Amino acid sequence: MAAYYHSIVLDEKLCMGCTNCIKRCPTEAIRVHDGKARIFNEKCIDCGECVRTCPYHAKVAQTDSLDIMANYKYTIALPAPTLYMQYDLKFTRQHVVTALKMLGFDAVYEVARGAEIVTAVTDQYMEEHRENLPLISSACPAVVRLLQARFPSLLPRLLPIKSPMEISAMNARKEFCQQNPGVKSSEVGVFFISPCAAKMTGVRNPIELKKSNVNGVFSIKSVYFKLLKQMSKLKEPEDLLKAGYKGVRWASIGGEARALKTQNVLSVDGIQNVVRIFEQLEDDKLDDVDFIEACACTGGCLGGPLTVENLYVARNRQRQHRDTTPTILEPVAPEEMENCMFETYPQYLDVTTLDADRTEAIKKLRRMNEICEELPKLDCGACGAPSCRALSEDIVRGKANVTDCVFVLRQKVRDLAREMMILEGLMPSDSSKEKENEE
Repeated sequence: MAAYYHSIVLDEKLCMGCTNCIKRCPTEAIRVHDGKARIFNEKCIDCGECVRTCPYHAKVAQTDSLDIMANYKYTIALPAPTLYMQYDLKFTRQHVVTALKMLGFDAVYEVARGAEIVTAVTDQYMEEHRENLPLISSACPAVVRLLQARFPSLLPRLLPIKSPMEISAMNARKEFCQQNPGVKSSEVGVFFISPCAAKMTGVRNPIELKKSNVNGVFSIKSVYFKLLKQMSKLKEPEDLLKAGYKGVRWASIGGEARALKTQNVLSVDGIQNVVRIFEQLEDDKLDDVDFIEACACTGGCLGGPLTVENLYVARNRQRQHRDTTPTILEPVAPEEMENCMFETYPQYLDVTTLDADRTEAIKKLRRMNEICEELPKLDCGACGAPSCRALSEDIVRGKANVTDCVFVLRQKVRDLAREMMILEGLMPSDSSKEKENEE
């Protein structure tokens, strides 16, 4: 079995051990020891929260190099809807997709079109499965991973529809081969232009199918200036658009939910806010909602860590796109809705087991609770763990010591100093005090 790929990595040379990241991680996947952060891969969901939080840019979001396009005879670009809002409005969507072809892509397929297809399939699915509402969007891979690692009881509520990226890749390759007889599917490379690193993880470790339809992921940052250069000299862009505003607005939080037929929806952005909503859902406090759109990034994909433009500037541009873009350019055809359902279903990721042997695991859990009771419960983070309970878990796992807690260490130093003074006769012992009291 291949090792799980993580797109978020740590550059130790840049890390200053400031502990800012440990408080923001939604799955407590980061520790700071010996002045350096450490990422526990088994707990990391690649949400990118640490990338945004780190003031020293020590957390790095990895994506593919444009050089891998050379591995394929033909190439197709899949621009995320977010890409359009990175540029001044004088550059239209037609300018952006035409510039992608000028970069060397043989074709362009808008992921916004894939989003419209997902909306159509979702409406149909919700009509047929009213008994399982509310459903949770499966479009954000970091959110799906969060469910697997922290909220397994909510996995049955996950919408079993492939992401717009995967559906776009599948349809783009099929259309290209149909339009170019003789071209083999294996000769075509399909590349997603992404606002976040979680998509890279989703391609390397697909959740909803055995093998991703995407051959590579490029960050918006990596193509931004290249496209700007091409658009600056472009006079007449090609009309290659298939998606209307219904798909384009998926870039911002609320875009997916508002496109549905039902109005009884909830949209939540920012991984910490998502956690709080899932906690409420887990406690059966959200039974009056049909659909939950959840995005790990604040503002939705427009706030992704691999974007260039300020979130609020990009959001304003999106609103202006609404005034110049029809809601739908082409109705979703039945053949576009084929093979959109999950091929495999995400399973619970047990990242909390203390030991493979159940008896030992129970013993360790008991010891962990005992240690946690001895700690001050301040959750200050000075020990390098996000909470006292996390530190007690690390101690039981053999990855930390109880004296990593500065308060415990301070008390032990005081006790040691007192014992030294008693030995040197500078201070009476407890037994001496008891004897004096008796007399």
